[in-house]
Amino acid sequence: MARSRPRRPDRMPPQTLARFLADGSGVAAVEFAMLLPLMLVLYLGTIEVGQGVAIDRKVTITSRTLGDLVSQATSISNADMSNVFAASAAVMVPYPAGSLQAKVSAINISSTGVATVGWSDGSNTAPRAVGSTVSIPAALAVPNTQLIMSEIAYVYTPTIGYVVTGSLTLSEQSYVRPRQSATVARTS
Repeated sequence: MARSRPRRPDRMPPQTLARFLADGSGVAAVEFAMLLPLMLVLYLGTIEVGQGVAIDRKVTITSRTLGDLVSQATSISNADMSNVFAASAAVMVPYPAGSLQAKVSAINISSTGVATVGWSDGSNTAPRAVGSTVSIPAALAVPNTQLIMSEIAYVYTPTIGYVVTGSLTLSEQSYVRPRQSATVARTS
């Protein structure tokens, strides 16, 4: 029995070549394979950026909470300050609060408008030096008043780390006036 040799493409009948060129089977698989890397980068990037934005919002809320809790008191003890820092860290849930640095300071504004630190406390960070000068917005520099300044810093490390690489430090600073009295005293 004689074997038939396969036809060479240059010797195919014209209708066979036309059918081959018009055949669309497998095109979707090729297109999917070409788009898959781009789609994965977009998906992972959306997750990482979305989580970063959510954590940044939590940092802002934590800063405001810290200042708000301190401003509601007339005096703050060590136990009160521990509770305030614990409550502020709880605001970060569901994100880990291990890298959360919180600092709260009473800023005394003199009759000449100079802002200095009256007292300061920190959690996972050093407090501000008592008596040091602080730069505050001009609109808040009301002579002979006090401000409660809260500062939060959080190191965000993406879970996947594919699109956003490395760590980002997210920070926020907020100012609140004491509510119950003209000043908030710090007792030991």
